[in-house]
Amino acid sequence: MKRLSVLMIISLVFALSSFGQGPAKKGKYTFLEGESSLKVAYEYDNMKVGKQLDEEEYVADKVAEANKKEAGKGDEWKKGWLDSREARYQPKFEALINQELEKTKITVSENTEEAKYLLIVKTVYTEPGFHVGVMKKAASVNFVFVFVEIATGKEVATYTLDGVPGSQAMGYDFDVGSRIAESYAKAGKMLGSYIAKSLK
Repeated sequence: MKRLSVLMIISLVFALSSFGQGPAKKGKYTFLEGESSLKVAYEYDNMKVGKQLDEEEYVADKVAEANKKEAGKGDEWKKGWLDSREARYQPKFEALINQELEKTKITVSENTEEAKYLLIVKTVYTEPGFHVGVMKKAASVNFVFVFVEIATGKEVATYTLDGVPGSQAMGYDFDVGSRIAESYAKAGKMLGSYIAKSLK
């Protein structure tokens, strides 16, 4: 009986330790101490979408489907899909990470030329989600953040976030871009919060 109890306790501890481990981190962030700027760049290469389709395949399917219903509609959708990166996702990410890093005096920007380090935001997977009135599924995005010393090209740290959800609280996220943008906002907030805490 005692042996059974011990085994149950071990199993419980193992289960608890495996649950909710959170983001995967590699490296420390002390290299950012004293820095005032951090350059950011974005990569969407080899991104998977939806049911693990290559992005090109996913976009081609959506364009063909929409153009079949109405000529030109699919091409319009494709433009919105790609344009949303610079117009919506990246500004959202930068706004929220900068908000979290405000007390550290570090500013994250694509345009800075003074930064010693580069943050590469890699979008690995995107679940677009859907909202059709009575039914709704939030978007979610998997990210890998890579920190690189610009002068040497040396990778100094990484941070991985999987399944970052994206939807608007009031439910007005019928447009796919509005859902995905919220994933980028949340990711910026989470990464910024972690960096800020590690620099205290």
